[in-house]
Amino acid sequence: MNILWDFDGTLFDTYPMYASIFSQVLGDNTDEIEIIKHLKVSFSHAINHYKLSKQQVLGMHDLEKDLSLNEIIPFDGIEEVLKFANKNVIMSHKDRDGVLAILQHHNWEKYFTDLVTIYDGFPRKPNPAAYNYLHRKHRIDLVIGDREIDILPAKELEIATCLFRNKYDKADYYLENYSDFFEIIAR
Repeated sequence: MNILWDFDGTLFDTYPMYASIFSQVLGDNTDEIEIIKHLKVSFSHAINHYKLSKQQVLGMHDLEKDLSLNEIIPFDGIEEVLKFANKNVIMSHKDRDGVLAILQHHNWEKYFTDLVTIYDGFPRKPNPAAYNYLHRKHRIDLVIGDREIDILPAKELEIATCLFRNKYDKADYYLENYSDFFEIIAR
């Protein structure tokens, strides 16, 4: 099985960290659970919802750079799924250096065959161009993401989809925990 993965919120539990950064930049008592709901739509959606200025967005990027890689934690059980797959590839809107630094910190670069990031020139999700590129190159069998925009390109390309910790009626599979992967998907 060849799997295309989203990064934030799918491989690593980064939403609490980003919600904390949003809260710091907003400087008020905005509920971090509410921030996460907007982040799960998209990062740009959350920026627009909270009407962040360019200066505030730059401040967020500065705070993100100051985070310790130890604060970026993979989800429980996911490493077994990575080991199971024939190939794992990533499509992320993060920058390549950031993704690689996190993978190397966790000694996970060995699990990934390919990586497409925001700076590779593909349009943002849900445009299917990056997925199509990875699918033609690696014959993707399953796309795993945590948001609707992560699976829409796969649906367009007729690739099986799995949503992690999110229910969307168009996904083929749903996982609340990666420990259920072998019972639900890889039976």
